[in-house]
Amino acid sequence: MINFFSFSGVVTDIYDFHMQGGEDAGCNMIMSVRDDGENVVNFVVSPDTYFLDQEMIHVGDFITGYYNGNAPAILIYPPQFPALIIVKYQEYQNVKVDFFNNRLVSSDNMLKLNIGPDTLIMLKNGQAFHGNIANRDLIVVYGASTRSIPAVTTPDKIIVWC
Repeated sequence: MINFFSFSGVVTDIYDFHMQGGEDAGCNMIMSVRDDGENVVNFVVSPDTYFLDQEMIHVGDFITGYYNGNAPAILIYPPQFPALIIVKYQEYQNVKVDFFNNRLVSSDNMLKLNIGPDTLIMLKNGQAFHGNIANRDLIVVYGASTRSIPAVTTPDKIIVWC
C-alpha cells in the first residue's frame, strides 16, 4: 500500500533531467507545476511514470501529480518528487488514486465504488484485470457521484496499481 500524496496545478516548465551516469539522456524530465497559491513542485518524470490515458503533457496544461508520501525526499526548494502517476485535467472526469479496502471504500473514507457492468477494470499496461480489486491501490476514473460521505460512484474505469 502506497501513501499517495498529490499536487495539482499548471505546468510551467518541462525540461530534461539527467541522472548520474548520463546514459539516460532524454529519458527523464522535470515538470514544474504551480498551483493557485503560487506554490511550486517539481515532478521527476521517468519512463516508469504512469500517464492516465497516455496523455501528452505540455506547458500550460492543468495536471495532478501523485507521488509516494512515505518516500524520502531531498530538502530543496521547490520540492522535488518522483512522479508515480500524472493525470491531465479533463472536464467531467474525476480521478481518485488511493487504497480501497474490502468494502471498496478509499482509505480517506471519501469514495465508495459500486462496480457496474460497463466499468472497465485493467492493469497499467491496458490489459484486462480479472482478479479481486478489493484491498488494492487503484486509479479510479469516474463522472458523477452522490453527495454522501463517502460519496458513491459507478466508475467508468479502474486501473489496478499492482
